Amino acid sequence: MKSNSMRSPRKYDLENSNQKEKHWYQIMTITVVSLVPLTNGLQLAWTSPFLVKITQDKENYDITENETSYFTSIQPAAMLLTSIILFNLSDLLGRKTTMLVIAVPQVLAWVLAALATDVYLFYAMKVCAGIAVGMGFASVPMYIGEISSPSVRGTWGCLFSSGAYLGQFLINLVGNLCSVKVTSYIFVTVPILFFFFLIFLPESPYFLVMKGKHDEARAALKVFTRKVDVEAELSILRTDVERQISETGTWMDLFRIESNRKALVAAVFLAVSQSFGGLTAFIVYVQFFFDKAGGYISAELSATFYMGLSFVLNLLVILFVIDRMERKKCYIVSMMPCSIVLMLMAIYLYIDEFETHIDVSFLNWVPLAGMIIFQIFASFGMAIIPTLMLGELFSASVKTKATTVVMICFGISVTLADYLFYVLYRVSGIYAPILLFGCCNAISTILSFFLIPETRGKSLEEIQQALKGAMIKN
Repeated sequence: MKSNSMRSPRKYDLENSNQKEKHWYQIMTITVVSLVPLTNGLQLAWTSPFLVKITQDKENYDITENETSYFTSIQPAAMLLTSIILFNLSDLLGRKTTMLVIAVPQVLAWVLAALATDVYLFYAMKVCAGIAVGMGFASVPMYIGEISSPSVRGTWGCLFSSGAYLGQFLINLVGNLCSVKVTSYIFVTVPILFFFFLIFLPESPYFLVMKGKHDEARAALKVFTRKVDVEAELSILRTDVERQISETGTWMDLFRIESNRKALVAAVFLAVSQSFGGLTAFIVYVQFFFDKAGGYISAELSATFYMGLSFVLNLLVILFVIDRMERKKCYIVSMMPCSIVLMLMAIYLYIDEFETHIDVSFLNWVPLAGMIIFQIFASFGMAIIPTLMLGELFSASVKTKATTVVMICFGISVTLADYLFYVLYRVSGIYAPILLFGCCNAISTILSFFLIPETRGKSLEEIQQALKGAMIKN
């Protein structure tokens, strides 16, 4: 979804010999703003290496396992509240200014983690991290969608998820080698660098046109397209934005107008199905899971390998798959195998834990192998499509309101999924949450056929026109 300023190839001839020269600045900009999900990934997966470390380190911390169990729910809860309270921030301050503000809670979170000696400072750290996640989802995908052309957005827009995966890998790698304090000092540099680089990037021309700042929008378009004459782009952008904001854009319009309702249902479904697909729970509990599931390889090494593989697979999908397959097809191809893998893992874990008369010691490789296969298929859709389409689906008139609703649903579902993982493990065994996620993926596979529209290769305006039609076609 691009700002209509970044025309689709059907409207403007972007596919010429100078295409790379025109697109490199968009790619660089997306890379810079992807430092936000990088830090979010670091702070989300922070529990993986440190959950066990903190409870075992009685010299520096006197914290119980029950107290640390709240680490995984505080961050999404804070994200949820942030989405409700600051839902209109990116429209009031602008996409760029909102992203600049994100650096504050991200830096504060690392400072609190470095200074923490009791559980309450760690709780405060996770609150700050959750605030940053809420603000990040409300601004970064929106900004990426508005400054990039369809061809750039389809491939490079997925750097948002790549940044998160890289953060999850790095925190497991560094966290297993360093203390909480040293790790915090290392990674506090990321949001600081992000703040510095972002200062020099333009605001979204889409937002500038919304605010009537046409001269600034023209200047931003020149930077993003690397063209001297952008009058045609600006004219199209103004027409599209003015049409979209001419809609009343009330909260009721979000549910009453069919195109808005279709987009909202799709975005909420993607967010909730991702949460209950197990992706987030495995991120925050990955080392805990490998520790409880057992295997030939240590939990620390298994977690680091899993997160590293997740990042590599995500990059491969971005480079070779995502813009060659329809969004819906990617998601279905992702969810169905993930369901099968998790159900098979649940059967093994149940037998290993409760059917002790059956010798399955020769299958100790199953937890790691199963998680690897799960991640391979998750990379095709579950891991990237929800965030990518969040920046594509909504009209300018309801974009911030719709994003707020999606983030509220995402925050609730993530909090519930993470909490259920721990509760089901304590009540029934490690197999139980795995079985739950497998069943949820099976249901999501079926619903995907009916709820996900196609947005690949379309401009923001083309997506809106498609949503208004009787059927959404590629």
